[in-house]
Amino acid sequence: MRALKIAATGMTAQQLRVETISNNLANMNTTGYNARRAEFSDLHYQQVSRAGTVNAADGTVLPTGVQLGLGVRPSAVSIHLAQGALSATGNDLDIAIDGRGFLEVQLPSGQTAYTRDGSLKRSADGLIVTSDGYAVIPEVTIPVDARSLSINPDGEVYAYFDDASEGQLLGQFTLAAFTNAKGLEALGSNLFAETEASGAPLVAAPGEDGLGSVRQGYLEDSSVDAVREVTELIEAQRGYEMNAKVISAADQMMAATAQVR
Repeated sequence: MRALKIAATGMTAQQLRVETISNNLANMNTTGYNARRAEFSDLHYQQVSRAGTVNAADGTVLPTGVQLGLGVRPSAVSIHLAQGALSATGNDLDIAIDGRGFLEVQLPSGQTAYTRDGSLKRSADGLIVTSDGYAVIPEVTIPVDARSLSINPDGEVYAYFDDASEGQLLGQFTLAAFTNAKGLEALGSNLFAETEASGAPLVAAPGEDGLGSVRQGYLEDSSVDAVREVTELIEAQRGYEMNAKVISAADQMMAATAQVR
């Protein structure tokens, strides 16, 4: 009874879809979060009779054959790359990337990670870091006596002091882009790591080589569409129920067969 195993793969697939949707909904207020989509492929087929084989002595060829599918499998959980809306915060250290690109971050292990979460902070030493305390690359240190900060669209960071009318350039943020950004490995905490699938990063100043610009005083909202997610959740739930009914029907057929006298 293949239907039992086939329906079981369908239930597993719909369960993965529900889990993916639930993660999207859980992160609908996460800064810079991009929605994920579960993708599936059909399993291999059992060839009862192959199309094109000779069916009779006169050379008659089967036009279609008989191929029995064996279910479904998850093929990928991909990121839907779409920029979220920019929300004004008025914070000097909040920046949003308007367009393509990621901020570079230095992890304690020495590994470089990438993020679109621009809710930056200032460490005890004046270093600009992420909310988790990871230093932004290239490092920019804010002097203790700085009155205010200004970050222009090119990523240049200026500090203003009480005894000077002009700002002092402290450094410039750079952005990184990837040939296949969907191939990045999600690390959690809004961070991604480079993989062979993503390719090497292209690092340049904001506004160069097709990279986006920096908007000070803004944060990028999550790109999750709550209405779409709830709709897909209903579809996944119904798909799960239909596969469960197939298992129930197959069980009844087997029971009827076992009771034949």
